[in-house]
Amino acid sequence: MKAMDVDAIRAFLLTADLQSFTRAADALGTTQSAVSLKLQRLEGQLGRRLLERTPRHVRLSVEGLAFLGVARELVSSHDRAAGVFETEQRRLAIGINQQLVGSELPSLLRQMRDQDPNLLIEMRIGGTKELMHGQERGELDAVLVLRSEERGKRGKVVFAETFSWFAAAGWEPRAGHPLPLATQGESCSVRTEAVRALDRAGIEWREVFVGKGAAILGAAAVAGLAVGVLARRAAPPGTVDVSGPLSLPPIRSQDVMLYSNLSDRRTRDALRVLTLAFQ
Repeated sequence: MKAMDVDAIRAFLLTADLQSFTRAADALGTTQSAVSLKLQRLEGQLGRRLLERTPRHVRLSVEGLAFLGVARELVSSHDRAAGVFETEQRRLAIGINQQLVGSELPSLLRQMRDQDPNLLIEMRIGGTKELMHGQERGELDAVLVLRSEERGKRGKVVFAETFSWFAAAGWEPRAGHPLPLATQGESCSVRTEAVRALDRAGIEWREVFVGKGAAILGAAAVAGLAVGVLARRAAPPGTVDVSGPLSLPPIRSQDVMLYSNLSDRRTRDALRVLTLAFQ
């Protein structure tokens, strides 16, 4: 067998992680057709089908799942060898809104590591205003936050985040009592949208738990304390969307904005992979 193309294996890893040829191409700075051709050649060389392709989804085949771990090791070893004489370490300090980060954070960090193993990553999780002030003070290179009321700052809409109502599996509200809610408090724009939707629907509610961050609200939901208002991506294992069973109204989605002052190619590439992984 001829030596395998490391770039093709890197394209395979990104496509598998991002579950999209289009997003993998964006991360690599190339075209979807170029990524597809690389993967076809790799599959032909291995004599195995690594990815199952449908019009809407891309997922690993059984052979692709078996190849995934050694593919990561190969690319990681290659990148360490290529960078062994590189002395200048790049730093990326990024802030991410606490509503957006859930149990998928390890996967996001792995994708950034795979993109650039020699990159020093500093990550801060917090509220939109806190993170934007951190960027203004020069503490953060980029922030990924819910749209702020500060219209003067130039940012890029990267995707629209969807929110819903989550509770522990099997949880049921007490008859005749207001719906117990877990939110991030009155300053939270998501909480504002959620309670407005309840009021419009004529559903009584009562705030019984206030916490900062999706992980804390998810814990309250898992514990059966309340219904958590959470981004769908951030809902933890052990919770289910109860909007249908409880006839709860939809919550309006919110734009997620990227504010960045990065000019270095390496850090911009890593940031691009991170933002694509969220989409």
